[in-house]
Amino acid sequence: MKIILSCVLGAILLIAIFGFNPWATSAKSKTLLSTTYTELETGVERKANGIYEVRALTRMPGVSADMVRWWFADYLQTTAHYQRWHPKAHVWMDWENKVPGEVIGASHLVHEYIGKDLQKLRIQFVDPTEILGEYTSQSDRFIICARAGLLEQPINGAQMCHVVQNTEYGAQMRSVFWQGYVEKRRGNDTVFSIEGLLGNTAVARLMLTNKQSAIDLMTHAIEEMNILAGFLPELYQQQGPKSESQTSE
Repeated sequence: MKIILSCVLGAILLIAIFGFNPWATSAKSKTLLSTTYTELETGVERKANGIYEVRALTRMPGVSADMVRWWFADYLQTTAHYQRWHPKAHVWMDWENKVPGEVIGASHLVHEYIGKDLQKLRIQFVDPTEILGEYTSQSDRFIICARAGLLEQPINGAQMCHVVQNTEYGAQMRSVFWQGYVEKRRGNDTVFSIEGLLGNTAVARLMLTNKQSAIDLMTHAIEEMNILAGFLPELYQQQGPKSESQTSE
């Protein structure tokens, strides 16, 4: 009986510290790639493992998944481009390890305001399977995922994905951020660290993340993606692959 009681108390202590499934990813693809609307499409929610999930749904009339792919992989190259995306919040950008026409493996280095605070961030784009697990590719859908962290320190603190799905009116983008995934990085690799071990406990996440920062991030995503939707169709028509091929003929 004492052994059983000790095991129960130990389990309760572990849950109190780490929460439920502190590193779980299985639920991410289930809701993010859902073909129907889920309970939370725009809003913020504290998860049982301490993570703050931040969501923003953007309807993008006249936009296609290929346009958004082109924006990230080909067009977005300068601070002027970046500032057009959100004139009030975007300050500066650069790329690290960027290959033309590709975004996976590149890191987007940015200075941007999220809420009232200027954030200096390194957003490392990764194969979506690293965050969502295995999924089926579709020609009418574009998925871009990243690990986000501090630009001036080798620490990541969040994961994120944008899923752009073609619709009858254009496209729809689900933007989801998970605040509280702490990782130390060395170059483009994440490495085991005490910071990661302690930072991924529910207790630490409760102290490091808060509702206001989650709301600020949601608001930022809503604003920047709606601005992008407003000018992307015309920009793509003027400077996209089709316009380039017509010019060369």
